[in-house]
Amino acid sequence: MTPSPETAATTGSIDTVTVRPGHGSAPAAPGTPALPDVDLFDLRSLLPPDEQERLARIEAHLEEHVRPHLAEPWNTETLPVELLPGLAEVGLGELDHLGASRLFQNLAHVALARVDLSLSALVGIHNELNIGSIERFGTPEQKARWVPALRRFEALGAFCLTEPDHGSDIAGGVETTATPDGDGWILRGTKRWIGAGTVAAVALVWARDTTDGEVKCFLVPTDTPGFTATKITGKLGLRIMQNADMVFDDVRLGPDALLPGAGSFDATREMLRDSRAWVGWQGVGVQQGILRVLRDYALERTQFGRPLARFQLVQSAIAQVAGNLAACEGLMMQVQRLQDAGALEMVHAAAAKATSTRLARESAALARDAMGGNGIVASYEMARFMGDVEAIYTYEGTQSINALIVGRALTGVSAFV
Repeated sequence: MTPSPETAATTGSIDTVTVRPGHGSAPAAPGTPALPDVDLFDLRSLLPPDEQERLARIEAHLEEHVRPHLAEPWNTETLPVELLPGLAEVGLGELDHLGASRLFQNLAHVALARVDLSLSALVGIHNELNIGSIERFGTPEQKARWVPALRRFEALGAFCLTEPDHGSDIAGGVETTATPDGDGWILRGTKRWIGAGTVAAVALVWARDTTDGEVKCFLVPTDTPGFTATKITGKLGLRIMQNADMVFDDVRLGPDALLPGAGSFDATREMLRDSRAWVGWQGVGVQQGILRVLRDYALERTQFGRPLARFQLVQSAIAQVAGNLAACEGLMMQVQRLQDAGALEMVHAAAAKATSTRLARESAALARDAMGGNGIVASYEMARFMGDVEAIYTYEGTQSINALIVGRALTGVSAFV
C-alpha cells in the first residue's frame, strides 16, 4: 500500500527522493512521486563539482547516443564502430589522462556498464590494460606511436594473454614463444578470447622468451605478415565485444617490438589485480542498469488490471536487486579506499570481483524472471544484461578461481594443486 504523504514524511519513504533524469530512471510524470536514483548511496556526491558535471556529460551522451542503438549490434554480434568517436569526445578513451580522481574513473566505468557491458569491457580493457601497458612499460617512442591514437579511439588495442589451452593457469602456462632473430624476434603461438582481436590495430602479446624462459610483452601491429585473427561467434554474452582466436605464424618483429618494462610475467600482476577491481565496478554498473530497467518495466507493464509494481513478488525482486546493488556499492568503495591508500592486495580484488559478479548474476536472474517472456528479448535490455553478466562472472579470473585466491589467503593453504 502506498503511504499517505503524512506517513511518508515520518517514515522516510523513498517517495521523497528525487530522480536525476537520464541517470536513475525516467523522470516521474507530473503529479506522481519522485523515485530514488539507482546510485543508491549517491556516490557521485563524493566527487568535486567539476567531476560531477563531467560525469553527467558522459551519462547524458550514453543515454542519448548509445543506449538506444545497442539491441541490433548485440543481436548481430557486431561492434558499432560509429559510436567510438562519441565515446572519445566525452573522454572515455583516456580516463587515466584526464587528471581525474579514481572515483570519477570508476563511476565513468559504472555509467557505461549501466548501459552495456560489452562497450564497458572494451573501454575498460582499452584503458586499464592496453593504454596502461604501453604507458607503464613502453619507451617514449612506443608511447608516441600508439597512445595518442588509442586515446582518441582512432585505433584499438588487443591485450593478448589467454591461450586455447591456458586460461586460469596462464601464469605458468604461456606457450606462445618469442625467439630472438638477429636484432629482432620471431613470434609463434596462439591466443584465445582476445577482446577487440579482429578490429585492433595493435596486439599486446605476452610470449615466452625461448632464451631465458621469461614471459614478456611485444607490440605487434595487426597488419604484420603471419598474424591472423578470427572472431569467436555464437557467444551467450558480450556479443558486441569482438573476441577472437589469434594465430602468430612466424611473425617477424623488429627490436622495437619488445616493451622493455615488461620483461617478466610479474609485470602483469599489479595490472591484473587492478583490472579485477575494475570488474567489480562493472558489477555495480550493470546492477544499476538491471534495477532501472526492472523498475521502469514494473511501473509501465500492466497485468490483471494493475501495474506489475503492485504485485508483492515483483516488489520483492526489486528489493532484492537493490540490496545486492547496495552491498556491491559499499564493497567497491572499500576497495577504492584500499587502492587510494596503496594497500590493495590480490585477495581484496579477487573477493570484490567474485562477489560483485556473483550478486550481479543473481540480480539479473531475479529481474529476468520478474519481466516474464519479455525478459528474454534483447530489445527489452534485460536479456542482454543477463547474457553479458555470464561473461563478466567468468573473465578476469573465473568466480571459482577468485574464490580460491580468497580461500588461500584466509587459510594459508592453496587449493590450486
